[in-house]
Amino acid sequence: MNVFRRLLPTKFGFKTSKKSCYAPGICSIHSSPDCVVEVHSPEQEVIIALGSNVGNRLNNFDEALHLMKQSGIQITRHACLYETAPAYVTDQPQFLNSAVRGVTKLGPHELLSVLKKIEKDMGRTTGIRYGPRPIDLDILFYGKFKIHSEILDVPHERIWERPFVVAPLIDLLGSDIDNDTVASWHSFSKHSSDLFELWEKLGGESLVGRNGMKRVLPVGNHLQDWSLKTSLMGILNLTPDSFSDGGRYISVEAAVSQVRLMLSEGADMIDFGAQSTRPNASKISVEEELDRLIPVIEAVTKIPEAEGKLLSVDTFYSEVASEAVKKGVHLVNDVSGGRLDSSMYSVVAALRVPYIAMHMRGDPSSMQNPENLQYNDVCKDVALELYERLKEAELAGIPAWRLIIDPGIGFSKNTEHNLDILTGLTTIRAEIARRSLAFSHAPLLIGPSRKRFLGDLCARPAADKRDPATVAAVTTGVLNGANVVRVHNVQYNADALRLCDALLERKQR
Repeated sequence: MNVFRRLLPTKFGFKTSKKSCYAPGICSIHSSPDCVVEVHSPEQEVIIALGSNVGNRLNNFDEALHLMKQSGIQITRHACLYETAPAYVTDQPQFLNSAVRGVTKLGPHELLSVLKKIEKDMGRTTGIRYGPRPIDLDILFYGKFKIHSEILDVPHERIWERPFVVAPLIDLLGSDIDNDTVASWHSFSKHSSDLFELWEKLGGESLVGRNGMKRVLPVGNHLQDWSLKTSLMGILNLTPDSFSDGGRYISVEAAVSQVRLMLSEGADMIDFGAQSTRPNASKISVEEELDRLIPVIEAVTKIPEAEGKLLSVDTFYSEVASEAVKKGVHLVNDVSGGRLDSSMYSVVAALRVPYIAMHMRGDPSSMQNPENLQYNDVCKDVALELYERLKEAELAGIPAWRLIIDPGIGFSKNTEHNLDILTGLTTIRAEIARRSLAFSHAPLLIGPSRKRFLGDLCARPAADKRDPATVAAVTTGVLNGANVVRVHNVQYNADALRLCDALLERKQR
């Protein structure tokens, strides 16, 4: 007989009975010694852990998620991605670990059967316990129930000793408890008042980046650890009307020369933009944007200096994003956060590349209108609006481990708003963390370079005279938690980042 123990009051489609209602094929839930609850197959919220250390580990995750969705598991949240040293059996390759949160109408043992079939279909065979495997799928939580049967224990008794399981589990929560199912998960935590206390007792965030455990974002052919250094993104405008350097790099030869210069000065990635997003800019067509963009990408991907560097496309058109990725671009940078092309999220999900979601209200022609500059608290409001966009992107299939967030300095913001954001990045992270800890761990990108607010503050009407102010803004942002900075003048800002990273490293000792 399969026995489930439910710790919270009965509701959500369960029918109680004072009598025992055991029957063949019916799983029973004991909510008290004299009360048995019959399950009528409601939709249950579940958490499933993923692990892989054989073959292309990331592709294994993508394939497993695809098969899970096909099997009746609707995935609603993704944890971050962790590369971890093997446990128990140490003579084997490193693992990728993560977890997903979702809903399903499958019963717990049906769900177990589905996951075991996926493992088998993906090539997992019986082998050494805790040994190598292409995919490992484990049920961490099923609804509000503790489950104990001959073949299934939920929660598994060894979860609580495994940081590589608890870290992604925590990512799937918010610092605010959003429903009573989540409250029950916290109540399952052994030897702690809740899961957060358990995580802290294991070591918490101090474990990440140490002891063989890294939080990574897959980009290009690498698993990027954004905590090691601040990344520098060089801007390449392929437009005649950009506010800073419009028209300078329209020819392929001039564009390639500028890319070579930025890479030699220390750029880690290049962001190609073929549509101006300055205030009041006119929108051009997909075709015109591609005509400007594709020849330059094709030329840049052929130069030896670009080997090992990352390329990004700055666009709000999904068709442009798709074509750019096909030509060798690694990231999609969308200033609209998916608001100007309803296909963007689904297209990026299918491309399986990182997505930079920026905060903006309206579009470039309307973003500075008075109604788009109204905030109660700019950091909290931007965080909430970004969270809503990230959530939509995730539900469309872009996992949290492929998301980068940009608060949109200069977009739908005035001077005071921009200063508040530069000094309030920790507030933005904390507000996002209330709803999703995974999103709060996403790399954070800022782009203050040569923006008008710097000109207003420093009395520099010419954009190309604002580089010293840009260095100051970048330094402020990095010391407040930015992971990526997007700039025009790479040389000046590369020097600033070296100092910032040295100061941050010294602070962490």
